[in-house]
Amino acid sequence: MNKGYKLLVLTSCMLALVVVSLGAYTRLSNAGLGCPDWPGCYGFLTVPNESHELSVVEENFPNAQVEPKKAWIEMIHRYFASLLGLLIVVLCIIAFKYRFSNGPHVSPRLKHSIGLLVLVLFQGMLGMWTVTMNLQPFIVMGHLLGGFTILALLVLLLLRTHHSGITQARPNQHRSFLLAIFALCVLIIQIALGGWVAANYAAPHCSGLPICSNIELFSIKSLLHLPVGQSNYEFGVLPFETRLSIHFLHRIWAVVTAVTLFWVSWRIFYKEQNVEIQSAVKLVCTFLVAQLVLGGLIVHLQFPLLLTLFHNIMAALLLLAMVRLCFLLTSKQGVAI
Repeated sequence: MNKGYKLLVLTSCMLALVVVSLGAYTRLSNAGLGCPDWPGCYGFLTVPNESHELSVVEENFPNAQVEPKKAWIEMIHRYFASLLGLLIVVLCIIAFKYRFSNGPHVSPRLKHSIGLLVLVLFQGMLGMWTVTMNLQPFIVMGHLLGGFTILALLVLLLLRTHHSGITQARPNQHRSFLLAIFALCVLIIQIALGGWVAANYAAPHCSGLPICSNIELFSIKSLLHLPVGQSNYEFGVLPFETRLSIHFLHRIWAVVTAVTLFWVSWRIFYKEQNVEIQSAVKLVCTFLVAQLVLGGLIVHLQFPLLLTLFHNIMAALLLLAMVRLCFLLTSKQGVAI
């Protein structure tokens, strides 16, 4: 069971990264409403293209126009997300079967798997609300954060599976661990702000480097203007100055995040004389530099879709690198220098 289980967890991690990437591509290509219903597409399991199918669409969705490209982008995302949900169900069943494999107490693996199952069910509900509420930004951002959380928890499960025999230290007394957790929280806020930028279609409203071209429009007060009370939120409903302020806040916190992660990485690198931990620190810094470069290029090149997609993927990889570093700092492992 052990080898097969590890392979299943690894496959789930890779699939989760694909789902997060497809979700980002769906948002960036404006395909979120490619299928106006859920879980099918205009009442079908695939995108309708036959004449009799289009007749049904015209009857049931009289004001809709089928856009095959956008619809397929959305449906492919749903197919992969459904497969991921199925794999998480299988992980939960296996964990339940071997729940007492390490003694009389319930295995932490089972608790972890049940948490993942609950989260993926809620993520499915968010996916439905994203469509039925016509891309309401709070729901869209929640859906994005849910996908990142599922990916992070699957990677954490993979780490626990591969390091199941390691003696655990007491993280609440470990200064390096607390520093890493602090940096992780700062990074999560930055990811949430990035999700808020995407959900409100605010990226193009802050052009120019290092500050926005129309920075005089920035105001804290405008950030309190929330996207509510609309029937459709596609392409954004907030005024220009609010979207500019949202984007610029994301840039400000990016500086805070970069400074925090570099400082914490430097402290941990020289405090923890451990090869694996130092390697994890280097990986965090590498992903952070790549993310900063991508962010600058995206603005300079006027927000090309492919680079923006890589920016989303790099955010996920940076999050996973930080999760791995936090995990390693709770374990007495690695080869001492």
